[in-house]
Amino acid sequence: MDLPLSRAAVPRLEFVASTGSTNDDLREAATGPEAAAWPHGSVIVTDDQTRGRGRMGRTWLAPTGKTLAISVLLRPELPGGASLPPEAYGWIPLMAGAAMTEAVRRAVDAAASAKADLEDDDDTGGVEVVLKWPNDVLVSGYKICGILSELLPVAEPVAEPVEAAPSTGSRRQARGPSVVVGAGLNLTLDEHDLPTLTSTSLLLATGVRPDADAVLSDYLSGFLGLVRAFAEHGGDAEASGIADRVATLCGTLGSEVRVELPGDRELIGVAERIDRDGRLVVRDRNGEAQSVAAGDVTHLRY
Repeated sequence: MDLPLSRAAVPRLEFVASTGSTNDDLREAATGPEAAAWPHGSVIVTDDQTRGRGRMGRTWLAPTGKTLAISVLLRPELPGGASLPPEAYGWIPLMAGAAMTEAVRRAVDAAASAKADLEDDDDTGGVEVVLKWPNDVLVSGYKICGILSELLPVAEPVAEPVEAAPSTGSRRQARGPSVVVGAGLNLTLDEHDLPTLTSTSLLLATGVRPDADAVLSDYLSGFLGLVRAFAEHGGDAEASGIADRVATLCGTLGSEVRVELPGDRELIGVAERIDRDGRLVVRDRNGEAQSVAAGDVTHLRY
């Protein structure tokens, strides 16, 4: 797969014909002896992932050539080179979800426009694309993309060459935490390929075969742009506008939800807002507000 638009959007993109897990591949590359060759924004992508995984260790399998598995390496830094504050990392999955939601929306709109040109009909069929907290993308209530973020161990300080700092000689520079963000996007799955009854694909949602390179480049450009704005504002989601952007896209807010929490606990209530650390605030049936940092969220319908 050539992917010229996507290659132009990032500093390094490697397409692999087949792999077990793009997240595993990128983690190994980013922490191995050639780590310096994998800068912030590097990407590994495939249309044949054989051992993909989702949250809570779930496996993620799909027929060859009908999905994209995309892993992005983030080495976020504040102006001046400092690391993001620890509490800011909770926004990274949300930014990935927001960028993918916007990319899928534009792909759906492009498909509707193409069909209208062919059929002289501008009816989009009421397709709705939203973000489900924290990082699933839904099309008319059906999952089209899931995202899994993995924090990499902090690298040992590395020695800069003398040439880089001639006035001080060689010095040690510590790297902040890196993150690998993996996304699985359903492109051309048909009804017989779907992994669950609540899944869909761009082809099923629109009736038009998507341009994989266009969707991928849109996602990558959007995601890295959000991360850049976030870092430029010191990891502050409100000051950077990230909080408002995510909230606007998030179909979870205002919905009655069931949250499956660690320890076999369950929370049912109304999702009210996303707090400053990216946690979902749910008001339970007793009227108490609880902040959720992790958990499987189901949008309830009655």
